[in-house]
Amino acid sequence: MGTRLPSDLVVPFGRRVEQGMELVRAGLAEQVDLRRSRARDLAPVHAALWRALGEQIGGRLMRPRFTLAAYLGLGGADPAAAAPVAAAQELLHTAMLVHDDLLDHDETRRGRPNVTGTARHRLAGAGITGRAADDQVLAVGVLGGDVALVAALGLVTTAPIAPEVALRVLRTMTESVDTTVAGELLDVTGALSGPAEVDALRVAELKTAVYSCCTPLAVGAILAGADDGTIGVLDRFGTAFGVAFQLLDDELGVFGDPALTGKSTLSDLREGKRTELLRLTFLRADPAGRRVLDRHLGRPDLDEAGAARLRAVIRDCGALHQAQQVRAAAIDRARTAVSAGLPGELADYLTGLTRMLAA
Repeated sequence: MGTRLPSDLVVPFGRRVEQGMELVRAGLAEQVDLRRSRARDLAPVHAALWRALGEQIGGRLMRPRFTLAAYLGLGGADPAAAAPVAAAQELLHTAMLVHDDLLDHDETRRGRPNVTGTARHRLAGAGITGRAADDQVLAVGVLGGDVALVAALGLVTTAPIAPEVALRVLRTMTESVDTTVAGELLDVTGALSGPAEVDALRVAELKTAVYSCCTPLAVGAILAGADDGTIGVLDRFGTAFGVAFQLLDDELGVFGDPALTGKSTLSDLREGKRTELLRLTFLRADPAGRRVLDRHLGRPDLDEAGAARLRAVIRDCGALHQAQQVRAAAIDRARTAVSAGLPGELADYLTGLTRMLAA
């Protein structure tokens, strides 16, 4: 999807958010440097882990933007106070990605080795392969996600905010982790069920929307002193936006351009990933289409020719179009949520962000 925000967001409010993002980027870099410096005193392998984590931080930085936008749009006046909390959302995201990639057996992210992939390459260079390498990679993935999570929570405590506000932020973040684990478990156990039996939208809500959208928006609002009603509006927007975001991500995982997205268009099909797109395909495919699905979907050795046959079934049965309609409906819900319940600048900014999901 790229990293550029819609051009019509280049307005005074958008510039204020981007100025705050400069503080966030600097804070993230400083945090990684501090962690690596301390890690070098503990163990070289720990420093290598923090180097790999630092290299994985990047991309759209959507979550810190949500935090800053909510804070500034709801009356917050000091971006420096919000920046550590915004940066913590990105470290939380990094922790989730490391664990998610481990569960999915993915060793690349954005077209390059991720934390576990970096460990695999390092081990191979030392001549370590097979079960011994697998055990080491597993350890790196588990522990890497753990330290990123701890760093995220610790970063909140460095923000120049009142202790009771920091405590509320931390509670919100830890609750989001618990919710995300519930979604992750539904996702993992869904592999034991038929593709048409999994509630992929519920998984998207729990696994993606809460920690990616609702929580970053909520903590920004908490920092600004917003009331519960306003946080409820942001929660409705975040839930709808997050579901739409996941639907688009699932579509790009099958029909996207890897050169633009950095995301493989084979891995989801090889895995037989339980997405809404796949659920609709199984519900709508005719007998000939089902035979193609049974033959090719979920094959670890699926090649591009087999993937093309699967894509044809997904398109021809109308599942792609229906999934796009579901995404459009989620976008409409997000826009409706903010249209009457938020200050104008913030509402306009969030509405503008929905355009990238509708493109």
